[in-house]
Amino acid sequence: MDIKGKIIQKMELQSGTSKAGNAWKKQEYVMETLDTAYPRKVKFDFFGERADQYPLEVGDVITLSYDIESREFNGRWYTDIRGFKAMKEDPNMAPAPQAPGEAAPAPPADAGMPVPPPVDASNFAEGGMGDDLPF
Repeated sequence: MDIKGKIIQKMELQSGTSKAGNAWKKQEYVMETLDTAYPRKVKFDFFGERADQYPLEVGDVITLSYDIESREFNGRWYTDIRGFKAMKEDPNMAPAPQAPGEAAPAPPADAGMPVPPPVDASNFAEGGMGDDLPF
């Protein structure tokens, strides 16, 4: 899944060693969504080597690809939003502006509508509908 937003907070890098003796690290961020009418704050993290692979700073506008993962611990459920890719948006790239008064072209009025078969005028009687009607 993807979400677009602006980084509003960068937490302190967390690191340690697992019970198995493996080193780990986790970098957490908070972003505010941009592509919705009502912006939401979303906390996410990069775990392991991705913490170094995607260095983000406050103010960066990104598109985040993420997975949602939940786990149970002592009868309670915890949910993480784990990022696996972040694409920084170029702040200098803006959508191409439209000329004033210029609207997007409208589709033809009959777009997607079935075309009726041609009518055989010889089938119609004077003031009536024809003889091939079932009633």
